[in-house]
Amino acid sequence: MYLHVSSNFSLFFPFFKWCSSPGTNHSKYALNLFSPPPARYGGRHTVTLIPGDGIGPELLNHVRELFRSVSGDSTCHNENNNSNSINSWCKMSNIETNHTLPPSHKSRNNLLRTGLDLYANVMHCQSLPGVQTRHKNIDIIIIRENTEGEYSSLDLTFSIINRKLADGLFLQCCKEVASGYPDITFDSMIVDNTTMQLVSKPHQFDVMVMPNLYGNVVSNVCAGLVGGPGLVPGANLGSDYAVFETATRNTGKSIAGRNIANPTAMLLASCLMLDHLK
Repeated sequence: MYLHVSSNFSLFFPFFKWCSSPGTNHSKYALNLFSPPPARYGGRHTVTLIPGDGIGPELLNHVRELFRSVSGDSTCHNENNNSNSINSWCKMSNIETNHTLPPSHKSRNNLLRTGLDLYANVMHCQSLPGVQTRHKNIDIIIIRENTEGEYSSLDLTFSIINRKLADGLFLQCCKEVASGYPDITFDSMIVDNTTMQLVSKPHQFDVMVMPNLYGNVVSNVCAGLVGGPGLVPGANLGSDYAVFETATRNTGKSIAGRNIANPTAMLLASCLMLDHLK
């Protein structure tokens, strides 16, 4: 689903690290930038459902059944994957891109995020009761730049490519923002060391903020730490729209139609949406 979202999350960076002391109430540092407009149509919010590809339709069927059981109302606004009609909030599954198309072809997922200016992807990676994993009591927030960087689909030509210049700007901006919050510990870490530290000592991380490509890598590592991609929800946030989906954006095409896909991530994404709208 796509939704307008307010942020009540902790923060950390894979290029930079912002850590608060144990037991900190992270909502104290919430970035209250996203609040939904008043409900319309008799106090009801309208949510767009985008089934996506692979296991997406069957996962959203679980969401639909849950909503029907809880509210007794099964009214949903379904959209074809190619539709441009999207409400301020929406719930979706990933749309697969045909990689045999020419390089000039742009991913529909990317067009959706950039078109709605969903500039921040937020993933709460948290240990769940009953799920056996090597590391226990993991609680990490990942904030990933969502519309720029390597996945921006911008056609540019460089005579010199200097990754340190772009990464350095991102790091400098984080340092400037962190300086306004002296009670939060800020640190930086190169991304390859970050992934190693995550699998060996994940509890040192609290809130992680990073550019687009690094966020893709770190999000998948963190999902593996708590049991896999089927357990972790994610939110794509902008000033006017928000999207809730599974955090790692897997289509799960290899297991589609076998009724074995774990709906937990999609159900938790629905909870994030409802929590935002209440």
